[in-house]
Amino acid sequence: MTKADIVEALYEKVGFSKKEAADLVELVFDTIKTTLSQGQKIKISGFGNFVVREKRSRIGRNPQTGESIEIGARRVLTFRPSQVLRAEVNASLEGTPIPAGQVKEDDDDDGDE
Repeated sequence: MTKADIVEALYEKVGFSKKEAADLVELVFDTIKTTLSQGQKIKISGFGNFVVREKRSRIGRNPQTGESIEIGARRVLTFRPSQVLRAEVNASLEGTPIPAGQVKEDDDDDGDE
């Protein structure tokens, strides 16, 4: 699913114009990006948590040469899905069908499934 697909779904289900739907989606994503870039956590009930973690610098190894190198300190973004989201994703594995329209087929040829 792409950002354009989200805009289209918002347009169809809520009745906003496509411009309003696109502006709303952009506003939500900009708010999420700004909040995360400030190092704050985002908790979306029923969906999951986005958390920025600080990683210290460490010594790593170049796998081709075996040379030791320093990997600098950085921030990483992690996502932990909620139990509700996990249950919905795993429902299809237990034979419970996911309603049509909620899952989009992967139609690109990049090899992932």
